[in-house]
Amino acid sequence: MIELAQRAEQTLAPDVWAYLMRGARRGESPWENWRFAPRVLRDVRSIDTSTSLFGTWRSPIGVAPTAFHRLVHAGGETASARAAVECGAPFVLSMRATTRIEEVAAAVGGPWWQQVYLMRDRGITDALVQRAAAAGATALVLTGDTPYVGRSGGRGLPPLDDALALVNVAQHLAPGADAWESIEQNAGAVVDDIGRLADLTGLPVIVKGVLRADEARRCVDAGAAGVWVSDHGGRQLGRAIEPARALPAIAAAIGSDAAVLVDGGVRDGLDALAALALGADAVFVGRPILWALASAGADGVRSVLTGLQDELRHSMGLAGATCISELSPDLVVPR
Repeated sequence: MIELAQRAEQTLAPDVWAYLMRGARRGESPWENWRFAPRVLRDVRSIDTSTSLFGTWRSPIGVAPTAFHRLVHAGGETASARAAVECGAPFVLSMRATTRIEEVAAAVGGPWWQQVYLMRDRGITDALVQRAAAAGATALVLTGDTPYVGRSGGRGLPPLDDALALVNVAQHLAPGADAWESIEQNAGAVVDDIGRLADLTGLPVIVKGVLRADEARRCVDAGAAGVWVSDHGGRQLGRAIEPARALPAIAAAIGSDAAVLVDGGVRDGLDALAALALGADAVFVGRPILWALASAGADGVRSVLTGLQDELRHSMGLAGATCISELSPDLVVPR
């Protein structure tokens, strides 16, 4: 991944690279704090990484929602989505996408999820999630850790044409409204919005940005079909707990009542193995997808996802597990 990041940095304009890397943690992977206690003498000739989670996937390693893909490559979200579906990986379309929802849905041709920000103009949010449902989204990912943009991630955007940045929202703006003000996050969002979005679209709602077990439980009790353990790539609250540390308690609090997803510094198959063993049902990557897209378009994204899947499969065999359901907390111990 280091070489991939270096190639992306060499490819992108400095201000774009700086925007992508705002808030990124440096140094050792947080998943390095977990060590494996492998099982032995198990028949691991056949390893199955498939999973069913608001869709059926060949891999539990998916593409997290990240904004403005056409900022790094002309193929944009369409290229990323096509690569994901070819790899059998979950794909989450950002609400800050630079490609129309319907175009991405057509490229996927199968299950995908739509990320949701609750905007100041809720009419825009409602219109977008209804379009996503009509286009075939199978779940909504409500980002709950962004009542407003955190200072940890810096302020402002690199040069980005409004026609791209607002490609999905322009048609829903009120006459004379300030576009960027209208689509700012709504600091008044509450857990009641989970049920409201579910009722509006008929889709399951996953709440992203959860780092506390009690908050995870509160979201599920309010109707969430899943919780996503995430620190927003380090771009929101500074010094927030790492998802790798928060995951075990959240998984224990949720049990089988809802799905548990996680992202945050996942860079190889061992990271994914640790996350799945600690209770995640699926693992997501963000920045590496953008690095790969910038470096080689859809082929780059496909290569990253395939590599992660192969590493996970290999690591599962060495750990003595033949399927995702055999990955359990007894396989990992804290360092």
